[in-house]
Amino acid sequence: MPKIVDRDQYRKELLAKCFDLFAEKGYGSITMRQIAEGVGVSTGTLYHYFPSKQSLFEQLAQEICEQDVSAALAELEGAQTLQEAMEALGRYLANNEDYFVKWTYISIDFCQHQDTNSIHENSIFKHTNKQYQQAVCDFFGVQDPVLASFVLSFVNGLILEKLWGNKTIDFIEQCTLLGKMLTAYLPQS
Repeated sequence: MPKIVDRDQYRKELLAKCFDLFAEKGYGSITMRQIAEGVGVSTGTLYHYFPSKQSLFEQLAQEICEQDVSAALAELEGAQTLQEAMEALGRYLANNEDYFVKWTYISIDFCQHQDTNSIHENSIFKHTNKQYQQAVCDFFGVQDPVLASFVLSFVNGLILEKLWGNKTIDFIEQCTLLGKMLTAYLPQS
């Protein structure tokens, strides 16, 4: 009897294994052959699921976005106020600092190997950015996309500071402060 493979689940397993390979070698330095070796499949199998390294990376970005939103929602569950939600976000970032720093490094490395126009026109990045924006709106009960972009930029800035080695950044402290600022800024309902 032939082995039945859940193609989508297998694809996700391959993507999960690729994360650390990209973090270790960088997008620009690693080849599809090295990725295949690193995840323990043939190059042909890898190309069967991902027609190119860029396609693999873009699918990884989509998968990470979905996982991030799901994990953050679980972390923020039970927060009653915007302030509590921001403090929970700070804890989530602190508990997953290594992951976020690695993902930021991988993303920056990918962008360095693309021309600016292709990054701005990339449908995966447009889609994941909208997903993150909507998640921020949902998390904090706001419908202002500019405010959602501000919160995302704030979080990305904190992670970049950690990537650059700034040991004084405390995610919980910074998110608590932003929570106070947003509470003062937003109209009371």
